Amino acid sequence: MQAGSGRPRARQTGVAYLTVLMLVLAVATGLSAMARPWALQMQRQQESELLFAGQQFQRALASYYRSGTAPAYPKTLEALLKDDRVSFTRRHLRRIYVDPITGTREWGIVKSPDGGIMGVYSLSEKAPVKQDGFPGGVGDMAGKGSYQDWKFVFMDRP
Repeated sequence: MQAGSGRPRARQTGVAYLTVLMLVLAVATGLSAMARPWALQMQRQQESELLFAGQQFQRALASYYRSGTAPAYPKTLEALLKDDRVSFTRRHLRRIYVDPITGTREWGIVKSPDGGIMGVYSLSEKAPVKQDGFPGGVGDMAGKGSYQDWKFVFMDRP
């Protein structure tokens, strides 16, 4: 073995190592840049699903309130699945929707003065992307700081 012959080989290995590190850094940066718009798109999709589920709850609460012998809000969300105030099967909602933001079937509850449920909301404290342009009838959601502030409420109006 010649003296110093290992030196150029070590230098080549170091350059190759740095090149691989630079390549990994470039790929990671590119993936990171691609992930941000994807995450934003996913959040927008979840918001759209939350608006749909919230409106379904709102309609079901209105249906329940108006369909009894005397107007009343349900005591539980499950009462929307099968209204036992009547002798036949009446469903105001087909299923309890999953909150698309939290991924659970647990919802925040807006209580009516009589203790029934007059609305629902997400338990997520995450800040929404959507700040305006909400469909009519869902309430005042413009400019809210978290999904907990998006309340889907039915109030009887005389």
